[in-house]
Amino acid sequence: MSPALERATLLLIEDHRDIAEMVYSFLEKRGYTVDHAADGVTGLHLAVSNDYDVIILDLTLPGMDGVDLCRKLRTEARKDTPLLMLTARDTLDDKLTGLDSGADDYLVKPFAIQELEARVRALARRRRGGIAAELLQVGDLTLDTATLEVRRADQFLNLTPIGLKILGALMRASPRVVSRAELEREVWGDVLPDSDTLRSHLYNLRKIIDKPFARPLLRTLHGSGYRIVGPDAE
Repeated sequence: MSPALERATLLLIEDHRDIAEMVYSFLEKRGYTVDHAADGVTGLHLAVSNDYDVIILDLTLPGMDGVDLCRKLRTEARKDTPLLMLTARDTLDDKLTGLDSGADDYLVKPFAIQELEARVRALARRRRGGIAAELLQVGDLTLDTATLEVRRADQFLNLTPIGLKILGALMRASPRVVSRAELEREVWGDVLPDSDTLRSHLYNLRKIIDKPFARPLLRTLHGSGYRIVGPDAE
């Protein structure tokens, strides 16, 4: 592990004993500090009470499932800790549900422990890397990268951490078209997600920044990529 991540702290919320022991043991040997919760209620309490670099969250938990936990963490506790969701469900609808609840990434069981660590490392590195403070504006949409506050037409919009990164990348490039590959590298670095992940996050982003308003800003150019444009760029 790189020196910058030597003391990265993780929260593992997983009720399956064998999986929890495997993940816990592997990550501790790799230099991470790991807390563990075996149910959703305990996991939510730890996630709200402490600052972690990454949360690893199972979808199916006793007490409170992963989707409800993630939504409470994002909307009620307003915590933006990067979150990797573990799921045995591999349908697009299930992935959309997880990402819509506020997850940043997901990994389908069974998984290789080395891939889990790679995704955790990428999430932790992005969190620690920080973002230079700037105010981005396209039309009536603004993103303050210092406070991570997004507004459109003076309405506050609540985005997930990955949604914020996608929005920031598109707003910085506006009105230029950003290709799928470029956007994936900007958001996920070298550990790229599967083919559904970017599409799912863009679907959720469009619901938040465009659906409640009369004029859409986020455009898909089939075969080329994506862009955000204001009225003066058309």
